[in-house]
Amino acid sequence: MRVTADYLSISLEREYLPVPIESSPVADALVVLGGGVATAEPPRLAPDLDKASDRVLHAARLYRAGKAPVVIVSGGGIAWQDATMPIAIAMKTILQECGVPATAIIMETKSLNTYQNVVETKRILEKQGLNRVLLVTSAWHMPRALATLRSAGINAIPSPTDFEAIDLEQRTILDWLPEVKALERTTRMIKEYLGIAVYRWRGWIKEGD
Repeated sequence: MRVTADYLSISLEREYLPVPIESSPVADALVVLGGGVATAEPPRLAPDLDKASDRVLHAARLYRAGKAPVVIVSGGGIAWQDATMPIAIAMKTILQECGVPATAIIMETKSLNTYQNVVETKRILEKQGLNRVLLVTSAWHMPRALATLRSAGINAIPSPTDFEAIDLEQRTILDWLPEVKALERTTRMIKEYLGIAVYRWRGWIKEGD
């Protein structure tokens, strides 16, 4: 049911609320975590936008608004899939199509999960002498991603996008009916809660972050 999926989503998504582009702070770089695009695997001739494509579009809007001079796209693939093209390459292609110049995009193509996103991105930040970043990822993913960056000593400011849960007051009878999309989102949210627990257990998220 959509109502169940929304209840699970809201506690994650409402931890960091959306900020209008014009009100977003300025940073040294935008960090966009992998997702939102499907790589150019046959029969695709070019990368396609996926269900989390707001990540890439939001980053492009922030860049065009002058919120950071550099965009770091992080993502080498999915741990359990053999992709011939890293997600970061597909993200770069879409960003360029959205008006971000190639010279302003730095790719991180090794990471296979959120923790590795952070480790590899930190290396880039240190090498480039960049300190303050705007973190762009889906709203439901932001609590774990932001806490992991901050636990790694990165000065990160949340810039969430891809909000999925609607206000609980805006309900119709359809929200109480079984739905495949709602089941998929419910599963994804449960996995995210488990991910947060695992990251805390492994010490990738420190107390207070």
